[in-house]
Amino acid sequence: MILKTVVLHLIELATPSPNPTGVNTAGLADFLRAFFAPLFLVVVSVVALFFLFTREITRFVQFLILAVAIGVIFYVPNVIEVTAKAIAGALGIK
Repeated sequence: MILKTVVLHLIELATPSPNPTGVNTAGLADFLRAFFAPLFLVVVSVVALFFLFTREITRFVQFLILAVAIGVIFYVPNVIEVTAKAIAGALGIK
């Protein structure tokens, strides 16, 4: 039984796999989220502190609403993928 499994696995490794067509974008959204999310938090923190220290409460609230809306893009799963597929579909790209 073990010998059969080993032989089948070796045969599977020996057969060449077909070349992938197109660009492999698997994991691109996760990479972008992991790269830009901490940077986003730093920028939001610095700008929010600036608005608080200059006592511009109206601009602070506007900025906070915008930051939350943009933060949803980074932290909610599959938002980037769904948005990219929607844009590609609108442009006629499969």
